[in-house]
Amino acid sequence: MTSFDPRALRNAFGAFMTGVTVVTTHDEDGNPLGFTANSFSSVSLDPALVSVCLANSSRNYEAFANSKGFAVNILSESQKDVSNTFARPVEDRFAAVDWHPGPVGSPVFVGVSAWFDCSTFKTVEAGDHLILIGKVEAFDTSTAPGLGYARGAYVTPAAEAEALSQSTNLIVSALIEREGKVLLIGNDQGRLTLPETKTGKNGASAALSRLIEQCGVRAEPGFIYSVYEDEAREQQHISFLCQAVEGEPTQGTFTELTQTTLMDIADAAMCTMLERFAQENRMGNFGVYFGNQVCGKIRPISSEKE
Repeated sequence: MTSFDPRALRNAFGAFMTGVTVVTTHDEDGNPLGFTANSFSSVSLDPALVSVCLANSSRNYEAFANSKGFAVNILSESQKDVSNTFARPVEDRFAAVDWHPGPVGSPVFVGVSAWFDCSTFKTVEAGDHLILIGKVEAFDTSTAPGLGYARGAYVTPAAEAEALSQSTNLIVSALIEREGKVLLIGNDQGRLTLPETKTGKNGASAALSRLIEQCGVRAEPGFIYSVYEDEAREQQHISFLCQAVEGEPTQGTFTELTQTTLMDIADAAMCTMLERFAQENRMGNFGVYFGNQVCGKIRPISSEKE
């Protein structure tokens, strides 16, 4: 039997970035119950199935194991306090959150990124946890960015972007991708660059929306792909990865990132970022870069695998 250091194994598992959820149900007396979990996963689209894991040592084990249903609330970036409340032995956890019964009956929260009200499809005993598999009977979603968790700490990329946007020297660029190609435009020197602009008083999100509109493409503002400081120019750069649909842009051209194309990129740091994107796009696994124009670190982003 292979033996591992439990703390080292937990730390290794914690390197995988996840979302944060609160899983809820009612006990046999109708009282609401819930616990914080980052083990949520989509299982199937047809039928619509999701799963979460519950520790065998949980005081709510019997209630969830025997429940006819449960709800999964995907917390938003503003709900770290909710996560902490449901992760601790608080007497009345539900007093600290605005909630109501979902269409199927389990408690769903207000202000979350999404919720799924499920009937219990199956339970599976797996080591020191019970896997709850639920059939999605009802759901709802919002535009609120989700709360992340990795290596024992919360991750709030949207909030971090807004904090960065308070800088008067912040440059926002749009890495707009479609079918493996990236939208590039020409600069004053005849070189290529991503659409970019300085942030205004309305912040990074407004600047990104403005860039997409100026390019005349149908694209959704995406997640932060790269953040770096250009110390020589005393500027900060933040690049958002956005997915575009069919249609010709009014500015720029969707271009394959070949070596010849990359040699025409005007900014060296942007060229390095696009080289990384070309590699990651082939693998379908992306990360967020933090650093300066010379060196930094890449934080992996979890991606769904078939």
